[in-house]
Amino acid sequence: MNGRSWKVALLGSAVLNVFLLGAIAGGAYQWFAAHGANRAAAPEQRALRFAAEPLPAERQQAFIDGLKDARRAGRQYAREAREGRHEVLRLLAAPQFDRAALDAALARTRAADSSLRAMVEASVADFAATLTPEQRVEFADSLRLRGQWRETQPAANAKRPANGAVGQREDSQQSAPANAASDD
Repeated sequence: MNGRSWKVALLGSAVLNVFLLGAIAGGAYQWFAAHGANRAAAPEQRALRFAAEPLPAERQQAFIDGLKDARRAGRQYAREAREGRHEVLRLLAAPQFDRAALDAALARTRAADSSLRAMVEASVADFAATLTPEQRVEFADSLRLRGQWRETQPAANAKRPANGAVGQREDSQQSAPANAASDD
């Protein structure tokens, strides 16, 4: 090899090394960015068991224990509801549609679900009775975000009047019938 070919080979090697180092650095950046984003953005905890999160650790554990006890006591209702849902699906898929049997299975499933829910709600009420007024406020705020009592968040793109006066008359005329229907 002459001197010129060595220079070309050396230059080519340097360009290739710079390209490879850039690819490795870019890949590492992408990998760390993707894994860091997954770790940083923890999923929102919406289950009822997380409703006591703003309370002290011993109160959180008492709430979780109360929920476990209520669910343990309601196992029979949960089993009946699960069996009822299987029965509903079986009846729906049957070659002959039996509306009376389907309605009866739905009623049994609904009653079992309702009984289990009543037990869990009673457990929540029993727990709330043990809290201080300040803790109850924190607990209620947390229940607005989690569990059965979750309130919907307003849409991000919802139009809001700047001064609050626009559309006020329309809202007051429409809210009375809507509120009456929602009180059922």
